Amino acid sequence: MADEENIRDKTKGMEQAAVTEAYSRQATRVLLISLAGMLVTAAVQAVICVYSGSVALLADTIHNFGDALTSIPLWIAFVLCKRPPSKRFTYGLGRTEDLAGLFIVAVILASAGVAGYQSIQRLAHPAEQTHLGVTAAAALIGFIGNEIVAGYRIRMGRKLGSAALVADGQHARMDGITSLAVIAGVAGSWLGYPILDPIVGLGITVMILFIAKDTAKLVFTRMLDGIEPETVERITQTAGRIPGVRAVSEVKARWSGHEIKMELSISVDTELTVRDAHRIAQEVNHELLHEIEHVGSVYVHVDPVEETGPEFHTHEALDRCCPESGSLRERLSG
Repeated sequence: MADEENIRDKTKGMEQAAVTEAYSRQATRVLLISLAGMLVTAAVQAVICVYSGSVALLADTIHNFGDALTSIPLWIAFVLCKRPPSKRFTYGLGRTEDLAGLFIVAVILASAGVAGYQSIQRLAHPAEQTHLGVTAAAALIGFIGNEIVAGYRIRMGRKLGSAALVADGQHARMDGITSLAVIAGVAGSWLGYPILDPIVGLGITVMILFIAKDTAKLVFTRMLDGIEPETVERITQTAGRIPGVRAVSEVKARWSGHEIKMELSISVDTELTVRDAHRIAQEVNHELLHEIEHVGSVYVHVDPVEETGPEFHTHEALDRCCPESGSLRERLSG
């Protein structure tokens, strides 16, 4: 039986490594394809921007180039996250996705600053905008390009179970909407109100800042080990319905890149053997891996039902149940 459990543990580790490798490979492919799409869209817009002189289009083009560049650190993170845990990084390198998220927030803020500066400059020093039809066409190209990339990232993000890719796709969709705002500036110039062009540019800057706020909230929540409360509730309910589990306590979970790492305590009957209690813990682990999306690892601690809850794991409680080790510690410290 011990040999069977060792084989099962090794097989589980090999399967997890294979899943991580497959995820990294597919996520990298999605990023590279969408990166190419974003760069082509932004390049076409940049050429037309130089030709037309539209500040609103310039703001939108800068933002699109910035979005394309944010794919690079995310791609590096996907490559690093497939590395196995080491003695120094015992949880692996999943957090590199969160660091890439910080870089993405910085790039979004920088693009907002450049776009806002250019718009203010045009307000202070007005210039006639030409080639209105071409500018409107470029804005439409920006919308279509962003929408194609957004749809692809969102679809593949859901297929891969990557919240980061889904969020990045929603971000691209917002960029497409801001591209449509450029058409308002073109309409203003065509109607004889060219001041609408830099005003629309400032409006796009504000929209970029709102996107930055939402992205920063997501990134910092994950970096601070935050997770959706409903996920914790689902973990508790899933573990609690396993036969032999008398209670579930001390449920903790956090995002590490695209994976959720969780730990929890279950209580079982005191009369059970260690092997039987371990088998119940294995069933809990297996059920959580299948029922909860994006699970990377599960740690299950087993308690006797008479000692359910965190109060039995405090320093004082351990001193009471292990008086000899407490006395030894006092002698050593003295």
